[in-house]
Amino acid sequence: MRLYQPPLPQRRTRAHRRALFCALALLLGACGGPRLQQGQIQVTVIADGQSLAVSVPVGSTARQAIEATGLTPGLQDRSDPPAYTVLQEGDSVRLTRVEDEFVAEQAELAYETQTLRNESLPEGERRLIQPGVNGTVEHTYRIVREDGVEVSRTLVKTVILQAAVPEVVMVGSQTPFASVTIVGRLAYISAGNAWVIEGNSGFRRPVVTSGDLDGRVLSLSPDGNWLLFTRSDDEETVINTLWAARISSGEEEPLEIDLKVENVIHYADWVPGSVNGVVFSTAEYANTAPGWQANNDLRFLNFSPNGWASPPRTAIETNNGGRFGWWGTDFAWSADGERLAFARPDAVGLVDLETQKLDIVYDLTPLLTRSDWAWMPNVAWSPDGGYLFTVGHPPQAGLAAAEESPLFDLTAVPLIGGGPLPLAEGTGMWAYPSVSPAFAALSGEQAYLVAFLQAINPLQSDTSGYRLVVMDRDGSNKRILFPSESAGGLEPQTPRWAPLDDGLFTGLVVVVFQGDLWLVDALTGLAQQMTGDGLVTAVDWK
Repeated sequence: MRLYQPPLPQRRTRAHRRALFCALALLLGACGGPRLQQGQIQVTVIADGQSLAVSVPVGSTARQAIEATGLTPGLQDRSDPPAYTVLQEGDSVRLTRVEDEFVAEQAELAYETQTLRNESLPEGERRLIQPGVNGTVEHTYRIVREDGVEVSRTLVKTVILQAAVPEVVMVGSQTPFASVTIVGRLAYISAGNAWVIEGNSGFRRPVVTSGDLDGRVLSLSPDGNWLLFTRSDDEETVINTLWAARISSGEEEPLEIDLKVENVIHYADWVPGSVNGVVFSTAEYANTAPGWQANNDLRFLNFSPNGWASPPRTAIETNNGGRFGWWGTDFAWSADGERLAFARPDAVGLVDLETQKLDIVYDLTPLLTRSDWAWMPNVAWSPDGGYLFTVGHPPQAGLAAAEESPLFDLTAVPLIGGGPLPLAEGTGMWAYPSVSPAFAALSGEQAYLVAFLQAINPLQSDTSGYRLVVMDRDGSNKRILFPSESAGGLEPQTPRWAPLDDGLFTGLVVVVFQGDLWLVDALTGLAQQMTGDGLVTAVDWK
């Protein structure tokens, strides 16, 4: 007997269903995500000098393992491996504690030693002028420690609590120059320090030893007991400052007084007839060449030996100073101290202190330099106050612009009537006339000499060297004195006449040549070198 079998189509349908079911099961298994494994792993946390075993869920990070021990990482703490790392069975995590602090420590600030050459001492001899004193400085450090061990120390701030006082040592550098008699007091700047000579050229002593005098102002008071000077400043917007120093006779302590005046470029001097009166003109700092903008003002102040200085009083307000007035204005007192002259790039004249105005007596054609400097003549008074000596700027034939003329003449400007009188032609722009004290001529009348500089190359006088020339007051009897033709030329400067010796005219003039002081006899033409360090930059004689 045959068993029953369903029809063939029915059998195929069942088989088809079983295959479809298996395929669906495989598909569902493939589409499903991996099954999460449950369980714990053992890791070790090393921190704060301990090694801690801890059990954490699979998939935990280093930070979670640290927190599982009950430890709390600080903001600066560091873990190895990094906190975000997923750990595996048996891993170790090291937690390093990081902390920092700021510590201030005081230290000794060593003093510096400044050496001054002194030609009045034998070669090699040393003398201590000022003992050095150490200062105090405070350094602030950022100290970083890891697990209590210092790993770095960084300097973040330094404050000087007490400045060190430099040691000043005078070293002899005596040279074989013959000593000459010096009338009055002769002051000069060498290597940024102020010195004074009196009695004879072999006796000199320091007045200011800070090494920062800039030479823009150096003026002895009429009685020779005080020195007015400018010194450079560390502030970026301060060009220099104005000071007065007492010239000690040996019994008094050195004294320097800060007059609280900044940026004196062209002019500062003593007020005639005043014991401690000072007059000056100022400028504003500029971060472009030449480094200042002149105020063309005129101000007065007084000071006392106890260090007090009065607030400045204004005689001439800040003004534009005429053509090229950004360069500045210079001033000069008459011999009797009654009148004040001025000179600027486009004019020479008198200051009316009552009306606070400038009265022009001689118009100048300003020089077109096409550069960051301007030409400005100086001005000097005759002893009787009847004339001003300055430098004129005449035109040159064939030039379209008079302002470009290379010609310059030494000119006398009468203040008693009449026009300007050229006394010496082709002197160059830096003639710097300087008038001697009045003396009795052989005829019995009062006379005086005029010293000035003569350019070696008059048509290129802005860069030329110069020679010292002396002439009579009317321009006659010109004599070239110093230096010789083979010795080079002088740098632009104002020759300084010796004061009268008990009413007698000595005829001596001092100039700076190749960094040294030279004494020139205007009557004989003889010249005598007085210093040999080659570092002199300014001089005054009263």
